[in-house]
Amino acid sequence: MRPPAPSGAAPAPLSVIVDTWADLRASSKRGEKRDRLTRLFAALEPPDLLLSVHYLSGRLGRDALGAGWSLVEEALHGTSPAPTASLTIADLAAALEELGGSAGPGSLGARRAILARLLAAATASEREFVRALLLGELRQGALRSLVLDALAPILKVDPEALRRAVMVSGGLREAVLAALQAGAAGLDRFGIVPFVPVEPMLAATAAGPAEALEDLGGRAAAEWKLDGIRIQLHRHGEEVRVFTRSLRDVTDSSPELVEFARTVPANPYILDGEAIALGEEEHPVDFQDLMSRFQAEGTAALRLEPVFFDLLYLDGESWVDRPDRERRAALEKLLPEHRVVRRRVVESAAEIESALAESRAAGHEGLVLKSLEAPYAAGRRGSNWRKLKPAHTVDLVVLAAEWGHGRRQGLLSNLHLGARDPVVPGRFWMLGKTFKGLTDSMLRELTEKLPPIALEIDPHLVRVRPERVVEIAFDGLQRSPRYDSGWALRFARVKRFRPDKRADEATTLEEVRQLAGSRRIAG
Repeated sequence: MRPPAPSGAAPAPLSVIVDTWADLRASSKRGEKRDRLTRLFAALEPPDLLLSVHYLSGRLGRDALGAGWSLVEEALHGTSPAPTASLTIADLAAALEELGGSAGPGSLGARRAILARLLAAATASEREFVRALLLGELRQGALRSLVLDALAPILKVDPEALRRAVMVSGGLREAVLAALQAGAAGLDRFGIVPFVPVEPMLAATAAGPAEALEDLGGRAAAEWKLDGIRIQLHRHGEEVRVFTRSLRDVTDSSPELVEFARTVPANPYILDGEAIALGEEEHPVDFQDLMSRFQAEGTAALRLEPVFFDLLYLDGESWVDRPDRERRAALEKLLPEHRVVRRRVVESAAEIESALAESRAAGHEGLVLKSLEAPYAAGRRGSNWRKLKPAHTVDLVVLAAEWGHGRRQGLLSNLHLGARDPVVPGRFWMLGKTFKGLTDSMLRELTEKLPPIALEIDPHLVRVRPERVVEIAFDGLQRSPRYDSGWALRFARVKRFRPDKRADEATTLEEVRQLAGSRRIAG
């Protein structure tokens, strides 16, 4: 997101966001967090207000910057904190804009230099905030929903009206600007219309087949969960637009989707679904290969195949408030069978298990269980959609742990996890981080046991000798430039500590690679 045009007021220091972030992490009470955010927002002029809303929502305001874990850590260790605060919120926005615009030959070096300049001008606390923002690790217990609740009184609008406007306006910026300019009347103009992307409805994680079915009223749709790229297909007349889950316009890099859109016998419409590409045995290719289609180094050999599961707009009317069963019936009439995600209605846990097995056998992730009576709740991860995927476990080694915040202040949390090198003794490859699953007693044990085996201790984390083994459950694997292994666990959580295992008995990187190569669990 480009910084808003200057308002004439002096730019606000970045430290006001960083101080608020620290206060949010130190509090466990939602009301306190909301009030702290409101005080900040009331003190800011519109340009800095817009940026602070994005950053404290955990959003950069634009798509990926090409600054992953390795690059950020390298920049941090290659520079020292500034002794005094000098950065403004606008300075951070300008650096992020520059990072996002760096592409082509030499771009890695350019991004490294941009990050180094930014972090060299930042104080220790500002560096911690920038790192957390870039890596999606604010962990403040207050992201967008609470930020909008805190912002609504400043804009003099109803919080629910603000949330709905954000969901259907194409993003935070548009809704906030409309409220700044015209208050509640500014928000009233937003509705479901073609070419304004709608924030997608999301699925909560299911505890299990029986529990999910009970929560959904004993009868639900069991729909295959495809591991593709979430897309919205918009058409009005001969004009077509394709948007991703992050609301990015990828029309120019999706000619086959545009071609398909013009064959649909309706006009105008908005469809919600996934773009996949089929490889060997008609199984979907890996997610990362698919993503390359929307990047500069795109793989032209991959042909995108659209498959849809919802209908948001048809023939001039919004359909989001209609029940799922009506939207699905209309979708099935509109599209050929192979363009609609497969599903069936289930009334027992056994039927869900059967549908899950079918989805996995076809190379897909799992299921989404959906209430047949639910409307389309744009932008929400609600109880009416439940995702169900099989879990897998590996034994990994703790490489480091980060100091916790808020309720976990003073305790070691967020484990850095490594897989064993199959050849080089004592070499471990990082596969990601997680604090999920850690109980209070486990946190106390980590805080007691890790410092004695520390290689380095700083205010942010404790790096340790690779000795302690933990059992980790995860839903899948994906290639990732963020970690030196080249892989990252998806939805990792701690199952238990393994004091009975030595580090040289941990899962090897080769075993992880074999798992990643299997469509049974690859993400």
